[in-house]
Amino acid sequence: MSTTSFQQLSNQLEALKVQANNDIARASDISTIEKLRVSLMGKKGQLSIILKNMSKLPEEERPWIGQLANLLKQEVNSLIVKRISAMKSEIMKDKIIRETLDVTLPSIGILSGHRHPLVKTTEDIVDIFCGLGYRVVEGPEIETDYYNFTALNIPKHHPARDMQDTFYLSENYLLRTHTSPVQIRHLEKNPPPTRIIAPGRVYRRDGVDATHSPVFHQVEVLAIDEGLDFSHLRGTVMTFLKQFFGDLPVRFRASYFPFTEPSAEVDVQWQDRWLEVMGCGMVDPAVLEGLGLDPKRWSGFAAGLGVERFCMVRSSIDDIRRLYTSDIRFLEQF
Repeated sequence: MSTTSFQQLSNQLEALKVQANNDIARASDISTIEKLRVSLMGKKGQLSIILKNMSKLPEEERPWIGQLANLLKQEVNSLIVKRISAMKSEIMKDKIIRETLDVTLPSIGILSGHRHPLVKTTEDIVDIFCGLGYRVVEGPEIETDYYNFTALNIPKHHPARDMQDTFYLSENYLLRTHTSPVQIRHLEKNPPPTRIIAPGRVYRRDGVDATHSPVFHQVEVLAIDEGLDFSHLRGTVMTFLKQFFGDLPVRFRASYFPFTEPSAEVDVQWQDRWLEVMGCGMVDPAVLEGLGLDPKRWSGFAAGLGVERFCMVRSSIDDIRRLYTSDIRFLEQF
């Protein structure tokens, strides 16, 4: 009885080995190989079913069947590893053939990039003012309290400082809240007459919403000469707005800025409402005196505009946050 049982188990293991060889050789993909491994060698696989009958053998015969089973496991695992390796090699060869790039083929075209609408708007503003005889100057984004406030007729504890919620880096240094400090730095080294514009990034502690951002862009306009008055300011602003927006209605409203007197805000009529787009005014004599200039001889005007607002009005953009998302679907419209 025991000899027959031993022989039966040996025959079953040999038959399983032959079956494993055939099934693995015929497998068409790696997932099929994995299913075969579970079917042959898993806890509920064919080998486990065969080995359940080992309990019927005498104790001295069981190690022999166990040895044969271990050899079978090693051979099947080796076959599976080799077959998977061969399949992966074939897959890689096929991929190389399919994805080979023929560098001799003609180009199928290159997608063109798009200038960011803020960059384009700034360039258009600069081009208009350069055409009017202005030149571009720049200044640092990290400013001192003196240039950002004091030299612009906003001394310490002046209520006007509350108009601009500032990012302070230390007691004396801050992120500039406007590009107006550039005019002070320029006039310190360049006596009038002068006509400059100062585009650049500015910072304020604003909450982010559809019309506000803590980081935005401004363009400062400054003209200093003998005999300049408010009519020169108005004529310059009207000429610029007409070139930029076209025939939109424009109005001036009296306003207040510490560094200009008189001061005005400029509105354009857009989507059936008045929209403020610019602040401007005649340079306050106190600012000129602080620079050592005689306000009886020299006069001038200054204006400041937000690039984002101009971009949104001209391109009918409803949310300032769209300008900072880098969404190519949005940018490619411009």
